[in-house]
Amino acid sequence: MEKSILITGCSSGIGHHVALALRERGYRVFATARKPEDVEHLREQGFEACRLDLDDPASIAAAVDRVLAQTGGTLYALFNNGAYGQPGAVEDLSREVLRAQFETNLFGTHELTCRVLPVMRRQGYGRIIQHSSVLGLITLKYRGAYNASKFALEGLTDTLRQELDGSGIQVSLIDTGPVLSRFRENAYRMFKQHIDVEASAHRQTYEAVERRLAAEGTQKKDRFTKRPEAVLEKVILALEAPRARPRYYVTTPTYLLGGLKRMLSSLMLDRVLNAISDRENR
Repeated sequence: MEKSILITGCSSGIGHHVALALRERGYRVFATARKPEDVEHLREQGFEACRLDLDDPASIAAAVDRVLAQTGGTLYALFNNGAYGQPGAVEDLSREVLRAQFETNLFGTHELTCRVLPVMRRQGYGRIIQHSSVLGLITLKYRGAYNASKFALEGLTDTLRQELDGSGIQVSLIDTGPVLSRFRENAYRMFKQHIDVEASAHRQTYEAVERRLAAEGTQKKDRFTKRPEAVLEKVILALEAPRARPRYYVTTPTYLLGGLKRMLSSLMLDRVLNAISDRENR
């Protein structure tokens, strides 16, 4: 059986690393990206690559049709990796900004998943891996849009897994904490684009965050931040374990905060999470 996999968000970071590693492992990798120049770069690296913009239903349909035409109508796995973070206090998120976050992180992912499910049902097998986050388990201040999109993805995926019981299709979530990527760089760009710092009641906090991000330039490696290999390890388990787990945690903060959510009351957990946010936003 040919193990073909469609991966979203392969322009850099985790998606690109997973695509490279799975190809070396013998998978037939269909790597996708939103920008045409990134698709061309992937093709130069030898990937069967195509454009897939999660905000564009026509792009999703065209990408799936193209992949299935090349595989003869089969697909072993889908790794829904593409997403971005929109920082900002909840009260500073316009309806349009919140909708845009959900279009990419939830609605596009949902539509893509639904397009491959009939193929997997006909086959009687398949693997669907949703790249979620520790912020789909707990919340942190100034990440309300991203928190909400990942909480929604977790709920939708848990329901899908239950509905697919007995179909041969296995569904897993990967809850990732801090991993080296361009995520923070892209989030800062969206913050600058959509949040009016001067008009916000949170201006002082925003200014401190901006100074920190400007000084760091890119995400720094610390004892809690893992390399993309940590995510790859769990992707391989979700693809190859005889019975994939519903969830795989990546990084110590995910294990720690996921455990605290089960043990602490909401008010006690708020104190812990507020302390984490306040320390980070100094």
